[in-house]
Amino acid sequence: MNDLSPVKNIMTDKLITVSPDTSISEIEDIFKKNRIHHIPVTNEQKLVGIISKSDYLFFKRGYNDLKVEDEYDRLRTCRETASSIMTERLAVLESKDRIGVALEIFKENLFHAIPIVENEELIGIVTTFDIIDKYIPSLS
Repeated sequence: MNDLSPVKNIMTDKLITVSPDTSISEIEDIFKKNRIHHIPVTNEQKLVGIISKSDYLFFKRGYNDLKVEDEYDRLRTCRETASSIMTERLAVLESKDRIGVALEIFKENLFHAIPIVENEELIGIVTTFDIIDKYIPSLS
């Protein structure tokens, strides 16, 4: 694998997505049941945002580690939706863009996941884990 290869060679295309009106309690379940750190938010297949696990955790606890009452916490996660915690201004790539471009975006440390779109529709995602997985041979 080299930096000139297209990102489609390393992207994940089996995505778990949510809509902007998905409750945060549903998002919480997705993070708990799957080994993922980013959930794209789509509206009719078009990417409108992304929720990182950090976005979710910040919503749950803020900057500190104060405990909130369980009932209040449950009510907040049921009432609030994906649109209230998602990041909307995203770096995106097309499947033909080079891996090197993704590496430059990751190097700037602004994002740890880059949605891959074609004709404005989400078709995949590339994460820092995908890069590590392809560039560093398995130790097993």
